[in-house]
Formats: sequence, structure tokens, C-alpha cells
Amino acid sequence: MPKKVIVIGTGPGGLTSAMLLAHHGYQVEVFEKQPYIGGRNGSLTFDGFTFDIGPTFLMMKYILDEMFELSGRRTEQYLTIKEIEPLYRLVFSGNRVFMPSARDREGTLAQMEELFPGSTAGYWKFMTHEKKKFDRLVPCLQVPYTKWSDYLKPRMLRALPYLDAHRSVFGHLGRFFAYNDLKTAFTFQAKYLGMSPWECPATFSMLSYIEHGLGIWHPIGGLNQITKAMAKVVEEDGGKIHLGVGVAEVVVNDGKATGVKLDNGETVHGDYVLLNADFAHAMHNLIPRQHLKKWTPETLAQKRYSCSTFMLYLGLDNQYDIPHHNIIFTKDYEQNVRDIAETKRLSKEFSIYIQNTWRTDPTLAPPGQSAVYILVPAPNTTGPMDWDKEAAAFRDRTIEIAETDGGMTGLRQHIIAERVITPFDWQRSYFVHNGATFNLAHNVRQMLIWRPHNASEDIGNMYLVGGGTHPGSGLPTIFESGRISSALIMARDGKKLE
Repeated sequence: MPKKVIVIGTGPGGLTSAMLLAHHGYQVEVFEKQPYIGGRNGSLTFDGFTFDIGPTFLMMKYILDEMFELSGRRTEQYLTIKEIEPLYRLVFSGNRVFMPSARDREGTLAQMEELFPGSTAGYWKFMTHEKKKFDRLVPCLQVPYTKWSDYLKPRMLRALPYLDAHRSVFGHLGRFFAYNDLKTAFTFQAKYLGMSPWECPATFSMLSYIEHGLGIWHPIGGLNQITKAMAKVVEEDGGKIHLGVGVAEVVVNDGKATGVKLDNGETVHGDYVLLNADFAHAMHNLIPRQHLKKWTPETLAQKRYSCSTFMLYLGLDNQYDIPHHNIIFTKDYEQNVRDIAETKRLSKEFSIYIQNTWRTDPTLAPPGQSAVYILVPAPNTTGPMDWDKEAAAFRDRTIEIAETDGGMTGLRQHIIAERVITPFDWQRSYFVHNGATFNLAHNVRQMLIWRPHNASEDIGNMYLVGGGTHPGSGLPTIFESGRISSALIMARDGKKLE
């Protein structure tokens, strides 16, 4: 009789585990509170337009390919994935534009020399250093950390000289580049983790190497298609997925998870419970307090959380001639970031990200129209902002920046469909603790062994996946959390994930 795994949530971590375990003979049953697949990696569709709710960058595509291979499939059987070129358009004050490429290295260097004279030698030095960091650190993010002796294993000892955890990402880039705007071009990726480049450990400087060295990708139909494809694999291998069926509580007996109680009152039993809900939200709402010893609400209140995001999803009756990914930096980027992270107030001037999907993907909007996604990094809900009062004015200012600095002249006249998600909405409607869309922050004391372990430290037979556990936020690392937890479950049963 195959052992049964109950998965809470259809985010990318939960579905990675679900398809790996279903393919390797486990009975898998997935429960999703929302009426759609994907969690924050789901889709938002209205008035003929489709948007990714959350992630819009796919990096390290080979990790995704490996997950499908471990499930006996090939990614291309389920997804059509295009590489994005250029990587993005970066707009600095004075309308100075830098559009780096992962494939046209000569063009990238020519732009760099024009905008930031004398910087190309630093670029090669940076890429050489970061490749070594990438090669040595990635294996360290593919295994669990449960005891201090894990730090003494050869893979970690080889990586130690490249951790750079004692300095910030922005400070680290000062070793290679003199111009602040160029440093920003290689450090804004800290926002993928919801952190400030002036606080984020320089360990994560390899994110920009990953983009420049390996490229950025987009599945046709949006990144939401990844979780939909994973769900299809789960069902092909006999797993069951229940949408619109929330879990009210993890059932714990004698310190071990034995199943879940659903919102409708039904109890479903299983041998293992795999938790893919937002970690801090789950510890506050899904686990009875008496079963928590380490990750209690009191402990979580002392932890640091990522920033949040303010989202605009705009259906337009025209198409703008700008690249797929666009980042518009405010003049005082550092102050903007510090306002978000420290005072948790909105800057008068702020940076925005614009995804202009029609340049790559014609399926997301009617012919001649376009689906535009705008994200603004914003304070999480622990700050003083009242988004119910501030959202309308902030929305108008965001559109103004897209019009004046983002190359989208007359944008407001072309909006024919619109949705807004504020930090309050992330917390109330998407069950994200503190509206922190990138989960627990990735400071040194909340990484590796200090981050919630993949095998729950409080409850036996419960495993964690997603951005709130090791190795952290971002799609590739979330896929890895699914692989790690699946391998741990299988090891319990004398099996190997291969």
C-alpha cells in the first residue's frame, strides 16, 4: 500500500514535491484554498487579459528542467519557453538607458563603455568571480541544513571563501564598479528577495551573474503555466488536486502530523503532511499553538520580513514599443529602498517595474492590445501605511511615472481593464503574513540552518516547501525546496530521488 502525502497549497514548491512524489509511487492529495492553481504563481484573468499574479522572471531554467526529468518528463512536452532579449531595459535619471543582454556580450560592453566609461574590466572581473561563487554555492542550496556539522561538509568548505556574507550586495559591487548607477544595475536583484541592496548579504550578488550568464526566460501563457503543467503531471501520475478546498488545521497526534482538517470540517488522514502555505501565516493559523516549540507566533514576531509589493494589472487597447522587462529607477534609489525597509513609509519618488508582455507573448491579450503588469516595491504591513486610504493616489502616481519616465506616454487614456493588489490585499486575500510577498527576509541569521528547516522542527512527519523555508524565495530555490523535502520523505522510506 503506497504511503499518502497530503500537500497544503498549489504553489510551485508544493507542486514540485507533489509531482516528484506521485511519480515515485506515493499517493498524493493536494488541497488548495483558492479556486485556481499556483498560489502567488497563479494567473489573474479578466476582460480578455491574462496576468501572472506574482513572479515574472524565470531564471536557472535548467532547475525546472531537472524537476520534470525527475518526474519522467521533459519540460518541452508541457511548456513553450522563450528566452528574453535584451534581459531588461534599465532607465536611470536623466533618461539614461542600459539594456544588457545575456547573448550579445559585445553589445552589452559597448553600452557599458558609453554610459560608464572604463567599466568593462570590472565587468569581466565581476563575472569571473561570480561564476566561481555560483559554481560553489548552488550545491550548498540543494541540500538540507539540520545540524551544525552540515557546515563542515566539503561542499560548504569549498564555498566559504565566496560567501561574502560579511558585506552587503551594494558594498560588494564597489569592488568591481565605480559608478553608483552601474552598481545599481547589478544589485537591484536583491529586490527579488524583498531586501535592500545595502542590507542583503553579498552572497546574493550571484543573482545578476545568473541573469547575465544564463539568461531570463518566459513560458508562453505566463509563468503561471509552470504550476499548471506541474499539476497536470501530478494528475497523470494518479495524484488528486482539490481547488477551492482550504485546510483549516494540521492534525497532530503524539507530536506527529497525521492529516489535515478541511474548512468544511472533514478530516483527511495521511502519512506525511507537506506544508506549502505561507510559513508564518501557517504557524499562526494552521498549527494548534500547543504543538509549537520553536516557530511560535512569539518567535516569528521577532523575525525580519521582506518588503511587500503594490501591483497594477492593466489591460490596454494599444501596444507600447518598449522591451518585455523594464525597471525605472528613481533618482535617489537608495533613499527609496531605505524608506521601504527601515521607516516603512512611501517615498515621494519611487522606482517601478513594468512587464510589457506583448513583445514576447501574444496569448495574454486580444490582438492589437496588451497586458501590462506594474510592480512597485512597498513597505510590508508592519508599517504605518493605510493602503485602503492611500491606494488610489499611489496608483495615480505609479501611472504618472510609467508615462513620464517609463516610455508609456498617454498610458491612462489606454487603460480598458484594471486590477490592483496592495500589501493589505496580499495579507487579507492571499494569506501572506505581514503582506511580506518574499517571506522571511534573507539576512544571514535567517538563512541555511537559521531558516525554517525542510523537515519541521516542531512536528514530526511534516515537511516544508516554499519561500519561507530553506533555501528561500525565488522560483529556482522554491523548486529546490520541493526537491529537498521530497528527497527527505523518500529517504524516510528507504528510497532515493533519482
